[in-house]
Amino acid sequence: MTDMVDEIRNIALVAHQGAGKTTLAEIMLFKAGIGKRIGRVEDGNTLMDFEPEEIKRNSSISSSFHQYDWDKHTITFIDTPGDQNFFTDTRICMQGADGAVVVIDAVDSVKVQTEQAWEFANEFKMPCLIFINKLDRERADFLRTFKDANECFKPKPIITQLPIGKEEDFKGVVDLVSMKAYIYDADGKVTNVDIPSDMEDLVATERETFIENVAESDDELIERYLEGETLSDDDLMTALKKGTLSREFVPVLCGSATKNIGIDLLMNFIIDCMPSPIDRGLKVGIDPENENEIDRKPDQDSPFSAFVFKTVADPYAGRLSIFRVVSGKLGSDGNFYNVNKETKERFNQLLTIAGKEQKAASGAGPGSIVAVAKLKETTTGDTLCDESAKIKYACAKPLPNLISFALESKTQGDEDKIFISLNKLLEEDTALVLERNSETSEILLSGAGQIHIETTIEKLKRKFNVEAILKTPKVPYKETIKKKVRVQGKHKKQSGGHGQYGDCWIQMEPLPRGKGFEFVDAIVGGAIPKTYIPAVEKGIVESCQKGILAGFPCIDFKVTLDDGSFHAVDSSEMAFKIAGSLAFKKAVKDAKPVLLEPIMKVTITTPDEYMGDIMGDLNGRRGRVLGMDSAGTKQVINANVPMAEFLTYAPDLRSMTGGRGMYSMEFSHYDEVPAQISEKVIEEINKSKE
Repeated sequence: MTDMVDEIRNIALVAHQGAGKTTLAEIMLFKAGIGKRIGRVEDGNTLMDFEPEEIKRNSSISSSFHQYDWDKHTITFIDTPGDQNFFTDTRICMQGADGAVVVIDAVDSVKVQTEQAWEFANEFKMPCLIFINKLDRERADFLRTFKDANECFKPKPIITQLPIGKEEDFKGVVDLVSMKAYIYDADGKVTNVDIPSDMEDLVATERETFIENVAESDDELIERYLEGETLSDDDLMTALKKGTLSREFVPVLCGSATKNIGIDLLMNFIIDCMPSPIDRGLKVGIDPENENEIDRKPDQDSPFSAFVFKTVADPYAGRLSIFRVVSGKLGSDGNFYNVNKETKERFNQLLTIAGKEQKAASGAGPGSIVAVAKLKETTTGDTLCDESAKIKYACAKPLPNLISFALESKTQGDEDKIFISLNKLLEEDTALVLERNSETSEILLSGAGQIHIETTIEKLKRKFNVEAILKTPKVPYKETIKKKVRVQGKHKKQSGGHGQYGDCWIQMEPLPRGKGFEFVDAIVGGAIPKTYIPAVEKGIVESCQKGILAGFPCIDFKVTLDDGSFHAVDSSEMAFKIAGSLAFKKAVKDAKPVLLEPIMKVTITTPDEYMGDIMGDLNGRRGRVLGMDSAGTKQVINANVPMAEFLTYAPDLRSMTGGRGMYSMEFSHYDEVPAQISEKVIEEINKSKE
């Protein structure tokens, strides 16, 4: 491994699920001499997908890490998930890389998660290259895929290589920089050949376009080119690197990971044109003392700083924190300061991650991606640094949660175990949210989709031996009243000796939505002694936790206590509390009780062509559209929708938009349930209680 910062490359492999990222990672490792065989995703034996849940699904669900040496450089790559359910992990782990290899399937072309990964790369101002993969497959089409990418992406993609042959006859690559052709045999061995005669016209045209695109990134070069000077390979490579790093364009390479075609050229290109930590330059953070912006150079002599972008929870080994060193250096053991938690942390061993294995490291400098185990306080998003030179780096936020499930333990009494174990998994997966709903008494787990939640429950069982059942969450309905009434609540009991006597008259009336509960003491002339008045209020407050329609809390009403009577011997606080409770129940019955439901404020982002379907679907869900805006090429719909109609919206939106729609929601207010729906809800709830 190199100590030279300019000889480090940190690369994120990003793509839609199934584009071949993990297979590409396997073949790159094999070519670099790591591993004696090439693993296959279908066989569940890859170095990068090793979690049982990944092997079961033939798909990455969590970012994995590996390094290899190639041409005196050390390349660390992050193989990120391509499934929408696990895309928060992709977003957060991309922050650890300096550049991205965007893998596109030449059969399926650009798909939704590729677009989203591209948006993340733009957000982080990350140089990219595109690798068009699977050119050996039936219906693979390089030029169609390039055209799609060109329409979807900015900065603009530029063709840097062309494929030789098509589909099952795909056998090599023409490099437009060197104007050399490379043919690969069945074992992936490469031979340098002349450009095939049937490709000469296409190659000449694309070479001309390539030179124009590349020269535009350099004023001096474009001048020389326009004057008719022939540009050398070195001129072109220098300009290609400059334009890639400045994000003026994105080079497009091609090949087949399964056939080992073009992979060596890709590995060379990563070294030649992808950024080192030095190329990425200063990293800006804030001074935690005064919130001013400060920065750090990727320099060993600068104060140490790093940010944690991944946590792995292990019930035996404890928490594993994976971080990127920004500046300074670390030894094999020592301590550092966690700015976010304002605490010192000590570590005994520095590790590098190689798939599922961890290897001891003697030290780490700028650009190194390393890990330490068993830090007490540190979690994903934290900044580690020298205590004498504090800095805090921002971490990307998780994507919005789209679906929630209620959890029930399979074994009675395991509820606390579920909560404790899931909290450990939350350290590993920042996209999950766990809460206990006090209104419905349910444990709720929220995530990016049903597969996300199901995978978490599988991990829960495997890692912590705790089993949970998933259920649709209960809707936290409420009850209220619509009419003003006045009633008496009287509790009188004679049982020999001391009896019980409490008597109160209350007025009950509705309040505007969101005003809660109000109690007014309007007793005059000592009709009820002052000591018993709080007991009446207490009886009402306790009773309003269960309304009379379906047992939901009653809200938004005012009670005025205006009369009553007492007995010098038999009255007590308990008797008046019961009287208050009786008055409440009688008043609610007479005051036109109604059911209220939570209304959610929903924001849906979708490509224009799906607007009609989404609007129609919202109407069917009793939604009320508040407004529409444009966001780039997409439309944003703001609406209010009853929670009951939106509990399973995530899969429906995905199928309506081919996975290209996104939404977020938050609680807005409570509103009355329409009468015919209210009857059904009350009937179902009362039936379930029986």
